Amino acid sequence: MAPRLSGFTRASSLGPIADFMDRQGGCISRVLSDVDLPFALLDQPDILVPLREQFRFLERAARETGDECFGARLGQDVRAKGLSTYGAWVCAAETLMQAIERAHAGLNVMLQTSTALRLERHGTKIRWWIAFLEPETEGRHHNEFLGVGYMIDMVRSYAGRHWRPDVVMTALPSGTQRAGMEDIFGTNVSHGHATPGIEFEAVLLARSLPTTRPAAGSRATKPGAEPQVPSQDDELATIAAVMDLALHEDYPRVEWVAAKLGTTRRSLQRRLAAHGTTFIRLAEATLLRRAKGLLRDGHTPITDIALALGYADPAHFSRAFRRWTGVAPSAYRAASAPVRVRR
Repeated sequence: MAPRLSGFTRASSLGPIADFMDRQGGCISRVLSDVDLPFALLDQPDILVPLREQFRFLERAARETGDECFGARLGQDVRAKGLSTYGAWVCAAETLMQAIERAHAGLNVMLQTSTALRLERHGTKIRWWIAFLEPETEGRHHNEFLGVGYMIDMVRSYAGRHWRPDVVMTALPSGTQRAGMEDIFGTNVSHGHATPGIEFEAVLLARSLPTTRPAAGSRATKPGAEPQVPSQDDELATIAAVMDLALHEDYPRVEWVAAKLGTTRRSLQRRLAAHGTTFIRLAEATLLRRAKGLLRDGHTPITDIALALGYADPAHFSRAFRRWTGVAPSAYRAASAPVRVRR
């Protein structure tokens, strides 16, 4: 059996990385170029990124800034509520225990696959663990510390902004120096665990969300509001998600998509053949889905849509769209426009 393809995460899980790197003296555009990822993930937080590529991105960012503790330091800047719709939904729960239950229930559906959360009670203490199931090792510890940063911030939504866990547990070797990490986290650090996590008092689980007045026009966030992350068992959806990522730069290339999924061109083509399709067919289906979305939006000029989808000119795009749908892009846009009711 072929190995499972990479899991996914949303670009929002990188938090304010552009501003953070700027303060650290690094060049994020150089890092993105080095790891061959589109610049769009900086301003489109819902973009899906293969989790293994986020590992590589964080490793390259750490080298760019010369900071061995890059992931841990970035984790101090992140906010759980900023994790797209998922984070807002989790942090709106009435109690910390309910927020943790939401985090466990929604993580692999709404935000990130190939990741597992686990809660354990040890007497009066709670240990909350996060495990990344990707086999990749490059950059793993940076991503683990970033994940711990989000967990700490989520607890702070209930325990207060100055709260710190009793212990931060890491998967680094037990002999690793702790002083630098303890300065960053502001608490005790324990190395040598199977997975990273935090320890805190169990009484916090009953802590309620502080009462705040909702902003005018705000609505409660529902878990169904976020598009789902493709299941790792759905190979076609997984491959299509990487094709969609490629479209933020250019027409999808089979070598690029295979590399981002951690497989080879031949293996990827075999997987597609087993599902009765080809790379070109799936790429065109992805292009059509993106084109329809941009046309329904009604604001982007058709010439800009053509260029955004990798076409040299709008005529080539129009011919392709007509071949796919039987109508011109302008006709599809007109038919999709909402009907205006005269008053």
